[in-house]
Amino acid sequence: MIARGSYRSHLLSRTSKVHYNGAYAIFPALRVIKMTFDLSTPAEILHALGVRLREQRLAQSLTQRELAQMAGLSLGALRKLESDGQCSLETLVRVAQALGLLEALDDLFVLKRQSIAQMEQVDLVSRRQRAPRKRTS
Repeated sequence: MIARGSYRSHLLSRTSKVHYNGAYAIFPALRVIKMTFDLSTPAEILHALGVRLREQRLAQSLTQRELAQMAGLSLGALRKLESDGQCSLETLVRVAQALGLLEALDDLFVLKRQSIAQMEQVDLVSRRQRAPRKRTS
């Protein structure tokens, strides 16, 4: 259920009317629309990740039981992940590994360098051993 005033439309449960040769046909909303996380709540992001993992599992023709065994997880843990995205980080990594999706985690939280000044700042930060001391006045 989407909260009132949400900026993001929820297309997974809606249906659309399509005009075709003088008649209207009702089709389920397309799932190909990529959800952006910019305006999403943490619960919405977790749910979307669970849905994405379920779609990956189904694309590989795996049952939940098979994937749980491959990942070394309980069936309940996998079901919880797919239904609402709730899991430990280790569970997420195990499922990604079992599905062959570890590449998708490669760029997660990697500091992106966009300008020379940012590159110099990253270089300084990576060389620093300790945080700078706060000056007392």
